[in-house]
Formats: sequence, structure tokens, C-alpha cells
Amino acid sequence: MSGAAPDFSHVEAWVFDLDNTLYPASCRLFDQMHVRMGEYVMRHFNVDYPAARAMQRDLFLRHGTTLRGLMVEHGHAPEGFLELVHDIDYASVPQNPALLAALERLPGRKIVFTNGTAKHARNVMERLGVAEAFHGVFDIVDSDHIPKPAAEPYAKFLRDHGVDPVRGAFFEDIANNLKVPHELGMKTVLVVSEDEDDVKDWQGDRDALWVQHVTHDLAGFLGSLTFGDKT
Repeated sequence: MSGAAPDFSHVEAWVFDLDNTLYPASCRLFDQMHVRMGEYVMRHFNVDYPAARAMQRDLFLRHGTTLRGLMVEHGHAPEGFLELVHDIDYASVPQNPALLAALERLPGRKIVFTNGTAKHARNVMERLGVAEAFHGVFDIVDSDHIPKPAAEPYAKFLRDHGVDPVRGAFFEDIANNLKVPHELGMKTVLVVSEDEDDVKDWQGDRDALWVQHVTHDLAGFLGSLTFGDKT
């Protein structure tokens, strides 16, 4: 688990989830997206908002994303859903110069791996002021709309971006999404709420075997890393 100045000197590919990982959960972007998902379900299934939210949560828990459940169980095309869900206000995402400095210090490539869209990722990164630090984005379209934590998108990501998993590190806010990276030989880091006492049920078990490090301060954690003779 987490410790002082962990050694990531072998890492050449730094892979980051986007939502509630690069920016803190307190930005509440996902609250906006949840509302949009509920609106989509209400519209397409003619149910009230509480029923729509219950359906949305059920699909998420069983399929990894609400969208995947809608596609598999109801034959929905993804484009309309993704456009609506990411039609949100990004004003709550603050500039984060400390995160930019920490990312630029890392040796090797930095890549975003998200169950959202590339457009959404760019919007977030631009608000944070970290877009220039990243070398690529692997989004839900790239993964053929199969979300984490399924094994297939990780394999496709590694192929598409030429990443050697034993020289990679994966940063996530959901513990179960770190299971496959850990099995592949990647370093794994769970990014939790700023308030460590505020345990989110959707984050899963931070003590799981596949969670090697835990942090509530991504920039601070990255800044603490050692790289042997690379620095």
C-alpha cells in the first residue's frame, strides 16, 4: 500500500482515469452527468426521475456503465446518450498548476484512459490546464463502447498505444478498475476523496489486493515519486 517516496523508476507509461481522478470529486461534474443520464432514461422509457435513477444505477452496477447496459439490454445507439451526458458546465473544474508541474516531471508518456469521450476529456484537461502534458486519450469509442473494468478495453488500450504493462502505472478512482491493470503487472494507485473519511461506496475496497497505493492528493503523490537515476 501507500508509503513515503514510492519508487516508480521503471515506469514509462503513466495512465490516468479522468473523472474524479484528474480532478477532485468535489467538482461535482459527475452529479451533472448523473442528472443527464436520468433525463435520458426518463425520456426513452417514460418513467419518473426516481425510477430513471434507479434504472440507471442498476445498469451501471451490472454492466460497468449505464450506456453499456442500454446498448446490451435495450439496443440503444451510443451517440445520443454520450452527447447528452457530456453536455455539462465545466466551470467548477479549477486550474491546477501543481498537477501540471507534477505531470511534466514524470518521465515517459502520459495517457488518459476514460469511460467517457475524448471531447469530454479535452474539456476537463483544458479547464485543469494540463492538456499539454498528455500524449493521448483512449476513450469509450476507442474501446468499442466496452467499459472498464472489463478486460477487453485494457488489452485494446495496450495494443493501440504500444504500452508494456510491466512498465506502466494506472491511476483510478474506482478500485475494481485497477484489478485488470494489477493482473497485467502495472503499478496501481487509487485516488480517493480529498476527505479520507468520506468513503464513497462507488470507489470500492481501497484495501483490495490489486490496490497498491492510495492517495487523496494526486499532484502531491506524483511529486513524491522517485525515479532512480532518471531525475
